[in-house]
Amino acid sequence: MGPSDRHDRLRRWQAASLLAAAPIASLSAADAGATAPLQAPPGQQRIAPAALVEQLHQRVLAGPSATGTLESWCAEHGLAEQARVRAVRVHGQDKAAPADVLKALGADADTPLRYRRVQLVCGSRVLSEADNWYLPGRLSAAMNQVLDSSDEPFGRVVGPLGFQRQTLADQTFWPPRGDGDHGVILEVRALLRDRQQQAFSYVIESYSVQALP
Repeated sequence: MGPSDRHDRLRRWQAASLLAAAPIASLSAADAGATAPLQAPPGQQRIAPAALVEQLHQRVLAGPSATGTLESWCAEHGLAEQARVRAVRVHGQDKAAPADVLKALGADADTPLRYRRVQLVCGSRVLSEADNWYLPGRLSAAMNQVLDSSDEPFGRVVGPLGFQRQTLADQTFWPPRGDGDHGVILEVRALLRDRQQQAFSYVIESYSVQALP
């Protein structure tokens, strides 16, 4: 065997060795990729604000009480150290009921009607503001007394009526309607009905950008 033959055999052996090693290297890389934890790109787990607005929108529409829905929302998103929603009365801004509100409530100009404007607050955040026209004659005397003398949320006070919400209109806004912390991301108009399906309250709820985490 001459030098050239030995050289050719050496080259063939080196090539065969490389081919044999290649699948092993590929398998090792695949195994490493399968067992190593996948690192999500930065921010991948964050939910876009518009998607959060839609989540809140659907929760409000599905929930029997705006107060209860916001308390759950506040707890889930850590909006306050204590996730309890309280109503802050806004005084001195009484509004006469528009004609469509009177019609929805089955009331007329002579029907006793009361108005309540509140902010629903969790911690230091104003989650929503609501205009509420209601018929005191369809509530108990105890309920009316609490509503007249306290800031207790309306939905919590009238809970014993076993009421249901009927959504009349709803709209989301992103970017928010308005500026700063008072920007509105969701508006809902709803009618509250008792167990006998009698309407007793008409609310216009404006949900604030402060409801977003």
